Amino acid sequence: MKSSVLGHTLARAAAVLTAAVTLAVAAAPLAGTAQAHEAVTGTLSFSGEPGEFVSDGQSHQYTAGAVEMFDIQGSTDENAAGLTVVTAEGKRWSLHLAAPDGQRLTSGATYTGASRWPYAQPEDPELEFGADDRWCNTSTGSFTISHIVFGPYGYIREFDAEFEQYCNGSAQPVRGEVHARTAEPPAELAVGLSLDPEGEIDTRSGQITVGGSVTCNKPTRITLAGNVSQTQKRVEPIGWYEEKTVVCTPGTPAPWTVSFASMEPGTTFQPGTVTLRGVGKADDRDYPVTVDTGYQIAEVTLRKS
Repeated sequence: MKSSVLGHTLARAAAVLTAAVTLAVAAAPLAGTAQAHEAVTGTLSFSGEPGEFVSDGQSHQYTAGAVEMFDIQGSTDENAAGLTVVTAEGKRWSLHLAAPDGQRLTSGATYTGASRWPYAQPEDPELEFGADDRWCNTSTGSFTISHIVFGPYGYIREFDAEFEQYCNGSAQPVRGEVHARTAEPPAELAVGLSLDPEGEIDTRSGQITVGGSVTCNKPTRITLAGNVSQTQKRVEPIGWYEEKTVVCTPGTPAPWTVSFASMEPGTTFQPGTVTLRGVGKADDRDYPVTVDTGYQIAEVTLRKS
């Protein structure tokens, strides 16, 4: 009886905590696009010969601070970079540059044989430039990354590039340059979890109260999950807590508590030692990543409330 109950409850405990840890780290990025960040200084300039579709045969230059938007985007694997400019009149220009799959954009590198998605093959670079009403159905071209500096999770600190695009099979190219500098990247989110060594128990209801505190280096909301188990002579009561959210402010540990009774049929927590397990996860407001506190475990003494 004891071994079967113990094995069942420990298996459940392991499954739930494994799931919690998985949730905590599953959102860590492997690829994709980081959140856009505004350039502190920057220019986008381009021109096309008469008959070129995207530029309409005109020359244009847009400067950060003199337009509605001048945003830089970078992929978390440093494979791609992009620029979005919204003019004072509301026209949106977009530039997308990407190295072949599995490669990083590199300062000083020139990428030839570029085309737009979805026509580019995995071994080909990607180039796409256009505006709201000025997009190519197909395109070819090349670009040079004169200088690029990445920060955390695809944050682009410095960006200089030149590009040449031929739209819809035309022999007339649009040629352009982008130069941008952004602010120092925000700190990456770091969170911590501690478990209190003492808890309380209401012996009439069997409900226990346990807790701890969380820490962070910038404001966030930390979601906690875990369980409490207690080894007794013949049974092992176990209780769970999930989706406990704590608002965390840097500089001061944020306390938290949870209360519950045993969820294992026919069992009740008793005063004495229990095992408290937990993990926390939080979204980084500055980067497309979810971080976790790491799996924590502590022996807790339950005292009568």
